[in-house]
Amino acid sequence: MTSPPKLTDRRALRRNRARARNRARNRAGDAALFLQRLALDEVEDRLKMVNRSFTEPAIVTDFPQIWRKLLPEARILPDDEVLELSPGAHDLVIHAMGLHWADDPVGVLIQCARALRPDGLFLGVSLGGETLAGLRAALARAESEIAGGLSPRVLPMAEIRDLGAALQRAGLALPVADSLKQQVSYADMYALMRDLRAMGEANAMADRLRRPTRRAVFARAADIYARENPAEGGRVLARFELIFLAGWAPHESQQKPLRPGSAEISLAEALKNADKPH
Repeated sequence: MTSPPKLTDRRALRRNRARARNRARNRAGDAALFLQRLALDEVEDRLKMVNRSFTEPAIVTDFPQIWRKLLPEARILPDDEVLELSPGAHDLVIHAMGLHWADDPVGVLIQCARALRPDGLFLGVSLGGETLAGLRAALARAESEIAGGLSPRVLPMAEIRDLGAALQRAGLALPVADSLKQQVSYADMYALMRDLRAMGEANAMADRLRRPTRRAVFARAADIYARENPAEGGRVLARFELIFLAGWAPHESQQKPLRPGSAEISLAEALKNADKPH
């Protein structure tokens, strides 16, 4: 089997996240980590709906100051390519806001699934494909016009259907994927890019440009972005998509699909009955 293409420079990603953590500690508050907190709130709501107590939870995150609040007793481990998870050690594994940087998302999900006990729960949250689509387009167009070429600047992110399918490929039962879209206004494109650095989401792509970008490229991109993503008061809009994933380690107590041919009525009969008035 061939290895997945190398998309992420993990060393640069660790450096970016460490700077974001230090910035949050050294300044009043951590406002730039609002996406992490939004993801935390949504995961907390999903856990409440499950209505089950977990005794051996684990959380994969490089922002423990945010996620430790969810389950203070949970084991916190860093978001690495190879996760420090032992097989069958946990009844809950949460992968928090890191899957979009994985070179092999299915491989990461398989590691999480293997760490679950039977009937254990996996919850994941990741940035999705609609995130920063406007910024990606503006930078690509500006660089093409000014420099005559393109360099990787905004991470390509998976669509919800792809991540949902990845849950099944990882061997998780009863898979569910849903998304939450968030719009945020900024003074301009430069303010958005500063916020991305403060989030730890700056460019850490393996094939990123290693020399300074011409100022004219950013100036042109800012102009395009302002025109195509306007907000009130002369500001600009940034769009983020959070994708939430859930799946269970297989267990005999779980619901099973009916075996082929075991239905008591045919699909045609069901549709015919559905047309009848009630």
